Amino acid sequence: MKVIIGVAIPFVGTTLGAGMVFFMKGEMNARLQKLLLGFASGVMIAAAVWSLLIPAIDMSETAGKVAWIPALIGFLIGIGFLLLLDILIPHLHLNADSPEGTPSGLGKSLMLVLAVTLHNIPEGMAVGVVLAGMLSGGEIITTAGAFALAAGIAIQNFPEGAIISMPLLGTGLSRGKAFRYGFLSGIVEPVGAVITILLTSLVTPILPYILSFAAGAMIYVVVEELIPEAQAGEHSNIGTIGAALGFALMMVLDVALG
Repeated sequence: MKVIIGVAIPFVGTTLGAGMVFFMKGEMNARLQKLLLGFASGVMIAAAVWSLLIPAIDMSETAGKVAWIPALIGFLIGIGFLLLLDILIPHLHLNADSPEGTPSGLGKSLMLVLAVTLHNIPEGMAVGVVLAGMLSGGEIITTAGAFALAAGIAIQNFPEGAIISMPLLGTGLSRGKAFRYGFLSGIVEPVGAVITILLTSLVTPILPYILSFAAGAMIYVVVEELIPEAQAGEHSNIGTIGAALGFALMMVLDVALG
């Protein structure tokens, strides 16, 4: 039951955020969008460090291995994996004029959704791997720590759900369809979490590598997408403030509950 709840929490955040499309009129204010993008990046950076990399290092040290090797290898592979997906999968970033990835005939709405889906993959993996760490019975990742990460990702998923659904209205979609696209973009998180839990449970010794892999994937998303979008144009300091708030919140959640 704990695992089901942990997997579901971030998805609920995305769904509630996408549901804002029924309550907000017109496009989201640009300053608010920058604040929320910065907030999401801050949460993800803090989660990558406190919830993923530090536990990976601690686990390796406890096992009598060179502590930084699994963290380094997993982190770099995670970066490379997201880079590969970014190159192969056609997608369109928020406020971008031209799509990225393999050329395709996909519509703007679908490519916007694919861009969000791409950065939901590492978030789902992150939740899955900390839940797997919790199930492994070790003392490095506690139940409270696992749920702190799930809650932190859910909090930043709420604005992300709104950020993806609101622009879809500008592409001619109805509010119902915009909500469904936002909802569907979040499904990859519980799916990725379950796959990660199953994989890690089969090969427990690779847990530090998978923790670091998820951290690398999350940092790639932050550097490649969230920070550039939060800093684009005027009032970039608002995005910086959002990042500071998100980082502080996730750090407190992880340290206080972990």
